[in-house]
Formats: sequence, structure tokens, C-alpha cells
Amino acid sequence: MLSSKPGDDDGESGVVLDTKPVTKRPPLYKVMILNDDYTPMEFVVHVLERFFGLNHAQAFELMLTVHKKGLAVVGVFSFEVAETKVTQVMDLARRHQHPLQCTMEKE
Repeated sequence: MLSSKPGDDDGESGVVLDTKPVTKRPPLYKVMILNDDYTPMEFVVHVLERFFGLNHAQAFELMLTVHKKGLAVVGVFSFEVAETKVTQVMDLARRHQHPLQCTMEKE
């Protein structure tokens, strides 16, 4: 026998809830280049063009920021992309025997 009295059901309310999984955006990481007294400015410009997709004028301005302020954020990426860019910059700098430092930190 079916009952229509409130509270006298089998535990189902008859309401279907459309639940969507809650997804959190992954954290982003700032990639920074640090100034040193030995790496040529032209090399830093080359790195910025090659690995960060900047045109020559943008790369030159950012290089000057690094030179004047000691460091500059050159991009913000997901962890994997940031880690890859840091590795690429550091590898190229070592191959050319430059002490250029590139780091990343959580934004």
C-alpha cells in the first residue's frame, strides 16, 4: 500500500539533485629571473624571447627590469610548465657557462 502522508515514505524525497563535482583551479607559479654580474644582457634577452615568447622589445624591457631591480617575474604558469621553463633556462645558461638563475614560487 502506498502512503501519501509526509514522513511516511521509504527515504526517497522524489527530488533529483544535479550535483557537479567541485573542481579547484590548480595553483599557479611565478617564474623569475635573477640578476647577476656576469650573464650578458643579450643572453637574457635571448632566453626571454626563446622560452617566454616575448618579442625583442618586450624581452629587452624585462631584461632591464631584472638588471635594475635584481629580479623580475617573467611568467605565471601551472606547476609543470613553470618547472619545465626553469629547467630549460638553467640548462641553456649552464651550457653557455653563465651563472644565470631562474626560480619559481607559488603565486
